[in-house]
Amino acid sequence: MRAYLMTLAAAASALTLGLVACSNNPPTSTEPAQAANALGAAAVTQERLLKADSEPGSWLAVGGTYDEQRFSKLEALNETNVANLGLAWYSDIDTERGQESTPVVVDGVMYLTTAWSMVKAYDIKTGGKLWEYDPKVNRDKGSDACCDVVNRGVAAWNGKIIFGSLDGRLISLDGKTGKEVWSVKTVPEGTHHTITGAPRIANGKIFIGNGGAEYDIRGNIAAFDAETGKKLWNWFAVPGDPSKPYEQPELVEAAKTWKGDQYWKLGGGATIWDTIVYDPKTNLVFFGTGNGLSWAQEARSPGGGDNLYVSSIVALDADTGKYAWHYQETPGDEWDYDNTNPLMIADLPMKDGKKHVVMQASKNGFYYILDAKSGKLLSAEKYVPETNWATHIDMATGRPVENPDARYSKSGKPVIIWPAALGMHNWHPMAYSPETGYVYIPVTVSNAAYDALDNFVYNPNGWNTGTDFAGGASLYTKPGAPPRGNVTSYILAWDPVKAKEVWRIPNKEYGASGLLATSGNLIFSGNHNGEFAAYDSRTGKELWTAPTQARVVAAPSTYMVDGQQQVAILVGARGLPPGQTRTVGVSANNSRILVFRPGGSAMLPTALVAAATPSGKVTISPPLQTANNETVAAGEQAFAANCAVCHGVTAVPGAGATAPDLRYSSLLPFKAQFNGPVRAGERATRGMPGFGNMLNEETTDAILAYIIKRANDEKALQEAAAKQ
Repeated sequence: MRAYLMTLAAAASALTLGLVACSNNPPTSTEPAQAANALGAAAVTQERLLKADSEPGSWLAVGGTYDEQRFSKLEALNETNVANLGLAWYSDIDTERGQESTPVVVDGVMYLTTAWSMVKAYDIKTGGKLWEYDPKVNRDKGSDACCDVVNRGVAAWNGKIIFGSLDGRLISLDGKTGKEVWSVKTVPEGTHHTITGAPRIANGKIFIGNGGAEYDIRGNIAAFDAETGKKLWNWFAVPGDPSKPYEQPELVEAAKTWKGDQYWKLGGGATIWDTIVYDPKTNLVFFGTGNGLSWAQEARSPGGGDNLYVSSIVALDADTGKYAWHYQETPGDEWDYDNTNPLMIADLPMKDGKKHVVMQASKNGFYYILDAKSGKLLSAEKYVPETNWATHIDMATGRPVENPDARYSKSGKPVIIWPAALGMHNWHPMAYSPETGYVYIPVTVSNAAYDALDNFVYNPNGWNTGTDFAGGASLYTKPGAPPRGNVTSYILAWDPVKAKEVWRIPNKEYGASGLLATSGNLIFSGNHNGEFAAYDSRTGKELWTAPTQARVVAAPSTYMVDGQQQVAILVGARGLPPGQTRTVGVSANNSRILVFRPGGSAMLPTALVAAATPSGKVTISPPLQTANNETVAAGEQAFAANCAVCHGVTAVPGAGATAPDLRYSSLLPFKAQFNGPVRAGERATRGMPGFGNMLNEETTDAILAYIIKRANDEKALQEAAAKQ
């Protein structure tokens, strides 16, 4: 794509590279623009990763170091001069889906992944693209990605760049050329498994899990040889068929916490789709597990039970995969409180002395601190006061004291619960500064009405939550009811030792974005208002901001180039910021990699830049998806119940269908016009009855969001076919 260089020094460097970055038509060769010395060597070893905090001029892993604190010791940029930052260069990203990767910077090269699991490498001095790799994921796989076709980054190891693809492959590329070294399938063929998380590497082993717990998946994590891709060990998060021997001894005890036979027939869930952390001090690998399958516990485990190891933090021996300990944050979870949001390791000065801990700001609204070696719970306090599914954590037992009305599938009654399924903190990376002692958390305050779905029947083509997303809507009409759904969001500075809020920075637009902290008394974060900003890490005062022209969800990284500290952020998420127009020819949501340096003077375009279109023909042009995952899931449920008989399962009309393919409808961008025929019966004379007496506007809005999702899946298929 196009990279822009605005300084004489950068221009001179670009000339030595054959004007790679300045060209309006960058070379398509995958060979690096500079083959000399160690550029692109990706020479990351165990020793180098262990000392990553003493190499602050690089960003060797997505979390920065093994402890995943996302903290840099760089202080060239600080509270006194950060206002001098300007755009150094940028490069357009050729997909308009969500961008969640943190750039890894090693040996003069920046590596990042984009939506659809594509990998790109850039020269950090010039912004020139060195190579790119497309694993050519079948765009049909987009229907299995519950939360967009995203990817959170690469791992560098011994000259190779390693990442997971959406279709479940683990792929190793040559760091200099981008050519494939090896590729292995990590999941069974023909299933709903996906990979969206970044792999972690230690002791020559790659650790990776997968997603799909809304479909029919049994969660697992595996280790692979970093040189060959050979599988070395595997660990299942939930027990399987009890008529067969259990793969691990701890599953015998776990099986006692489940009821009935639906869980193992459906898969059980507890997928490990993100948040894998290696701890050199204990040689343990920590990870979180996801929700149970289905969400509603009575559907998956009639009679209750803790349902191990759903919604837990688990520790395994990194070399053998042997179980060490676990802590279940949400026993018998039925609110989608995955524990796959970020974990980090730290040495904290607790009241009874320094402790080596693993800690997490959980989706469920509590901040947990555990002893890293033993798993003993040291602290668990609400970091968001609105949390109401449980009143507190009993420190004697480690168990939550639940709101007696919270178990909707047991009571049979809908209930408003804080937080909603997206959590008070989701996958968006938090950061920790050992200098301030604060953890910086992207908080999203939300609620939802949970209700069990009557007569739940397994759907092989869609989500199997067992939850009625519209069943409790009437609760919001009662006196004293809270505002529904997404309420507010902010950056929270949390003191983990004192377990209290220090300050918060409200967001102008609702949404979470990843964070970075530095020794320069700074934290960096993007937002959904189309900005990238720096704040004083001690007070939260805004010190600098720059336009991104895109919503930002990913976390930044920082590194040194020729004595200057630079900061990089990958931008692009669902929709566009308020009032923002499209300026990227190859991406409707303005996806880009942006790099900032002191004195940078590059400028983003203010109007759409023409771009070469793929050869072939793309016949569908849906609007961008802006709805959240739960709205789309509710729409899928409502579509299946009310629309699929005429418009086709998964919104694809079958042979001989008489109803139109709604993915191509000209009404998709216009909610009011869509509701006219759907609710008011404006096209009844053409065979489309109105559903106003059966479906409320919220439900038809959700149906529209689901159709837009399916339309964007079809667009991706057509674009992929056009490029072949």
